[in-house]
Amino acid sequence: MSTAAATQDALRPIPRSSLRYAWRWVTGFQNGALALVRESCERYGPAVRTDFGLMTSIGLFGPDANRLVLLDRDGIFSAKRAWELIMGRIFGGGLLLRDGADHKHHRQLMQEAFKTPALAAYGERMNPPIARAIDAWLDSGPELLAYPAFKQLTLELAWSLFIGEEIGADAGRLNRAFEATVAASMSLLRLPIPGLEFQRGLEGRRVMREHIKSLVAQRLDGDGVDMLSRLCRATDESGRRLGDDEIANHMNFLMMAAHDTTTSALSSLLYLLGRHPEWQEAAREESRSLGKDSMQFEDHEGLDVLTRCLHETLRLYPPLSTIPRVATRDCGFLGYRVPAGAIVSVFPIHTHRMPEWWTEPERFDPDRFSRERAEQQRHSHLFVPFGGGAHMCLGLRFAELQVRAVMHQLLLRARWELAPGYVMPVQEAPISKPRDGLPLRLLRI
Repeated sequence: MSTAAATQDALRPIPRSSLRYAWRWVTGFQNGALALVRESCERYGPAVRTDFGLMTSIGLFGPDANRLVLLDRDGIFSAKRAWELIMGRIFGGGLLLRDGADHKHHRQLMQEAFKTPALAAYGERMNPPIARAIDAWLDSGPELLAYPAFKQLTLELAWSLFIGEEIGADAGRLNRAFEATVAASMSLLRLPIPGLEFQRGLEGRRVMREHIKSLVAQRLDGDGVDMLSRLCRATDESGRRLGDDEIANHMNFLMMAAHDTTTSALSSLLYLLGRHPEWQEAAREESRSLGKDSMQFEDHEGLDVLTRCLHETLRLYPPLSTIPRVATRDCGFLGYRVPAGAIVSVFPIHTHRMPEWWTEPERFDPDRFSRERAEQQRHSHLFVPFGGGAHMCLGLRFAELQVRAVMHQLLLRARWELAPGYVMPVQEAPISKPRDGLPLRLLRI
């Protein structure tokens, strides 16, 4: 029985992990999330409880767990309470840090910035900066650290598409503020001590919010097509718009989410296409068949090979390995009692590699996402790189649009190679990324 409404007296306690095992989660999860989750599942079954002092953490494993927690039909699991523990002081007020009616209201207002006309405008505007970035990479010689290169590109795209500004005279201060904000969201020591990472992040948040709020008035009266302008003009059925503080909070969070997750996906995709040159060439031939140097919005649905490669990348290296919630009341999962107040986590990185559900799950096989095989459809919550339910990533279409736009131009103008025998060392949490920056050779075609 996996429903949250299970009879409480019929449920048994979740197995507890040892103190030593708990310490391994604290010290080894960042670079060993998949191995730890697999071991937990094998040792304890579909659920495990780990106590960290006064905090109880519950791990639930498999697609049924994803459905219970992410779909959350009974309104039990709070995203707000979980993410506030992680990034509340840095990205407070963002969409992921809201629940229930409040979340629904804000999501509906923000939806305007992610509808098809908006995505088409973003797609057109991102092509020139992508071309300039690729020019710079090719001109600098064949050796490229892909992760920092993509990180800089996605930052420039975020400023242009989200804020509607080109990186100009104030770029250094704003870039430093944004980077400090992102870094602080993952700080282990969360004390506002001058000179430390967390305090720099708090200051970065202040600078970012003030800058965004300074732009709101002019965007309200304008006809800009950037995301900030669209959020400023968005109104609900009563004609109410978001407040200036709310807009600043949403933009601050959206920039972080799009910047980090897209960089992660692009880096992992480049790595896998470097390891599998036959798929790189297949994607290149597909892009050539479009007959266009850069993409228009209507072209994106035609890139079937590239899309399958991207989805297989997100299966193997989901940007978010773990999705946390807080249980607001007792519930049940497969006969176990999940106690109120516990942090409850599900693990896309594990579900995406379960041999019970995927054919040869360790193998890079984009054809598993073909219409004929469609392995991701074997369970409604088997493939969850963008989460699910009410909190499914609002920007998932934008993210895929941006990845395709970058890859289309890159495939047409360059091929890339990895060093013989190279295996990417992966930081698996909190955001998947190559620990060495992903060195490769980028060769002009």
